[in-house]
Amino acid sequence: MIKPSIYISLLTSSMLAHAQLPLSVTSPDGQITVKLEKQQNQLVYSVNYGNQEFLQQSQLGLNTNLGDFSQSLKYKSHTTASVNESYKLHNAKVSEVNYTANSLKAQFENQDGRMLGVEFNVSDSDVAFRYQISGAETDTRIKVLAEYSAFNLPDSATTFISPQALPETGWMQTKPSYEEPYTFNETLGTPPANGVGYTFPALFKNSDKGWLLISETGVDSHYVGSKLSEGTKDGVYRISFPQAGENNGIGATYAAMAMPATTPWRTITLGASLKPIVESTVAFDLVKPLYQASQDYKMGRSTWSWIVWQDPSINYDDQIKFIDLAASLNFEYVLIDNWWDKNIGRERMAELVKYANGKGVDVILWYNSNGWWNDAPQTPQNRMNSAPARRNEMAWLQSIGVKGLKVDFFGGDKQETIKLYEDILTDANQYGLVITFHGSTIPRGWERMYPNFVTSEAVLASENLVFHQNSLDLHAYNATILPFTRNAIGAMDFAPVFLNKRLSQDQTVGTIRKTTDTFELATGVLYQSPVQHFGLTPNNLEEQPQFVLDTLKVMPTVWDETRYIAGQPGQDATIARRHQQTWWVAAVNGENKAKTLDIDLPMLAGKKVTLLFDNKNGSAGTKQVKVSNSGKLTLNLLAQGGALIIGR
Repeated sequence: MIKPSIYISLLTSSMLAHAQLPLSVTSPDGQITVKLEKQQNQLVYSVNYGNQEFLQQSQLGLNTNLGDFSQSLKYKSHTTASVNESYKLHNAKVSEVNYTANSLKAQFENQDGRMLGVEFNVSDSDVAFRYQISGAETDTRIKVLAEYSAFNLPDSATTFISPQALPETGWMQTKPSYEEPYTFNETLGTPPANGVGYTFPALFKNSDKGWLLISETGVDSHYVGSKLSEGTKDGVYRISFPQAGENNGIGATYAAMAMPATTPWRTITLGASLKPIVESTVAFDLVKPLYQASQDYKMGRSTWSWIVWQDPSINYDDQIKFIDLAASLNFEYVLIDNWWDKNIGRERMAELVKYANGKGVDVILWYNSNGWWNDAPQTPQNRMNSAPARRNEMAWLQSIGVKGLKVDFFGGDKQETIKLYEDILTDANQYGLVITFHGSTIPRGWERMYPNFVTSEAVLASENLVFHQNSLDLHAYNATILPFTRNAIGAMDFAPVFLNKRLSQDQTVGTIRKTTDTFELATGVLYQSPVQHFGLTPNNLEEQPQFVLDTLKVMPTVWDETRYIAGQPGQDATIARRHQQTWWVAAVNGENKAKTLDIDLPMLAGKKVTLLFDNKNGSAGTKQVKVSNSGKLTLNLLAQGGALIIGR
């Protein structure tokens, strides 16, 4: 006799086998609904938030060397489940996460008798989906040649998306490197600047109904990094694979995996406001650590001579000055950039590391990722792109006390390149090294997958403020774009906080800063990166008031909680982050006119807080203010100004 519990299980399985499309799954709070059905012989899905349509019927499917998984798929079965997981992060915008979602897994058979699984996870703020492919025992490997996953936006939606660069373009043919500007409220289907689609993450405004951010997570050495295709006039954007010319043409544009195969997750974060986008943890929710940390890695702040003083500063004496600057500000690190092997030398570098360690400062060293797939001349080269050279170098770095690496100039998203990222991280963990990537791709859940990964550039970052006056003129405007796009999905090494009036060593030449000092201080909190490389220089110790220096001495880089407070792209942004018991609230004005912001801070209601504000001359002022019992606080920001609130 079958026991009742087993009987119920078998009955459920039998009933599922005879169910028919459409299928649906909702978020735990009932606000988000995903519908899975067939349309014109294709498998499609749609997404609603409340009663509003956020994604219209959008195609699903894959094309592989084992057959087509996009047409004439036969429904076989499905299951539903609840997902509940709690986990901790040591290097992100939150420290503890309780992930709750509802899951739908549906199985379909293609015309060759192979199976395509489509899995959806739907939380209160995110929709995620991926594929599983299985077949006969003789199907041991697969090439995913194309992915047909689409995102069909409502016709009235507008875009805030960054165009993909053409391969082997830009400085010394180092692109693509996720360093293009974002569109602003652009009409769907407007041709991209370079004609090759858009990078993740991609932000869309659904008219007056809300926002959605599309990206991906869980990409490792088993797959390529993807992007969005050009959009059609009716708002259809598809998953697109790397371009053939990326990484000097090395490697295939498709993904190759063992069978059974599972693809990365495609993620859609949505809501009536930007709050779920700023606060989303979906990039981490759907992945697991790929190895254990070899030690407790230290996050923190770093000085960095190159960003303002540039290449001539990569010498022993100037690095002493920036080590001393780090020590004076209680910073954890100093970053020594390109050419150190030639300008300082390996023997003297060992002396420099010893000096820094004696001051309580650890050292991060720059490396070229290669020496032959672009024309970037900076050295050290050919130390990171092969296992023997990399491990020998890392063993030496460990022996002299170096604690981190910045690896630069990758130039692509092919599977071979993603594998290089993973290999560098995995080897570095064995030698106790944290890793920063520049000239690189975005992180795709990597903070949780690789415990010694700290940050990636993958943004039109602060070096452009030094190179181009136009970039510095747009600095405040861009600060109202990046928290809702690039930085929403993971660590972003923008390298903020410039207090020089002109971005040069002597401040008599160079680009001229228009942002206020308080704006600059606020970006140290607004931009999230667990190792934050600051644009400070030694003269700032004499030029700035003590309260500014004291603020920098205690400014955190990892957070227990992050909250969206207010803001719209192109206008202003206010974000609150909590470290232990202390809240840091950063507000920036992206416009060339002064404004007043009335913000709600319920976590600080009735509390006295420290406010850093804009003086009329653009310098920073400070005072104690009380947040009203209802949590209201008024901020007065200069044009391209800011505010920083600290309280508990």
